[in-house]
Amino acid sequence: MSDAPTVTALPFRDEELADFLERTSRTFALAIPLLEEPLRREVGLGYLLLRVADTLEDAAPWTRDERREALAAFASLLQETPGVDAEALSREWLSRRPSENAGYLDLLASTPTLLASLDALRPEAGAILRHFVLKTVQGMGQVLAGASESGLLRLESLQSLRDYCYIVAGLVGELLTDLFVLDPRLAPYAPNLRSLAPLFGEGLQLVNILKDARQDRKEGRVWLPEGVQLQDVERLAGEDLVAAARYVRSLHLAGAPRDVLAFTTLPLLLAQATLDLLVRDGAGAKVSRAVVSAQLETLQVALSRGALPEAVEALAGPMPGSP
Repeated sequence: MSDAPTVTALPFRDEELADFLERTSRTFALAIPLLEEPLRREVGLGYLLLRVADTLEDAAPWTRDERREALAAFASLLQETPGVDAEALSREWLSRRPSENAGYLDLLASTPTLLASLDALRPEAGAILRHFVLKTVQGMGQVLAGASESGLLRLESLQSLRDYCYIVAGLVGELLTDLFVLDPRLAPYAPNLRSLAPLFGEGLQLVNILKDARQDRKEGRVWLPEGVQLQDVERLAGEDLVAAARYVRSLHLAGAPRDVLAFTTLPLLLAQATLDLLVRDGAGAKVSRAVVSAQLETLQVALSRGALPEAVEALAGPMPGSP
């Protein structure tokens, strides 16, 4: 096999990247455009790389071993293993149709372009994305090792749920934090931010799991352990969102740019509103578009005053050392 580079595609244009985000994401399609460059492109590419991994992990028509093999091949692309052909792999994945979502399938077809876009980032950001996406992909493969041969996956305990959330969301929190602290203003706050980042990710993921529990079960994924009380998962999600509010407040106290504050605060506000609905109405509850618009307006008004929304400050609780 040749050792020549296999990525010959050109990077995504800005409008192509934005289109893929709109077609493959929900909350992040709202939040990522709030960022300024270069973070907007870096975070957007990170999301799309993780969406490829999610699509391979969740490939309902595939067996457990087929999913694990696809994830291992994607890991080889991220590691730039000589002789691994991104175009050939994406064609092979598509030939077995892992999803019926047209946006996900088009994204798989654009895997070479994704990798070319990754190569074109500022080197320090590209290294961060490769490191954390690779860890996520490898972790997904390990989780799937515990699935049935057909790919049915059941988590057995609250700890196994937390372990899974770290792989698919806690690591994302760490990825984003490492990008943020490339800003010299935020670097001194890195230890505190890194300590809170996995809980931020866990909280958002738990809310999504609670919201999507019925649909996931239909598709063979049982993230909520049967021996664990639903209220315990809701309570853990609530505690994680407190940590998320403290993460956002730490960014604010560090003098983070407005775009970073907007990007991190909006998902927190929407997650808290969704959790409140889930506790009241049960699985499947979703916030309305009107609520999303109202939360975004509240956020922008607060940031224009140099403050965080009152709901975030209330969730974060008293400042350390305050009476």
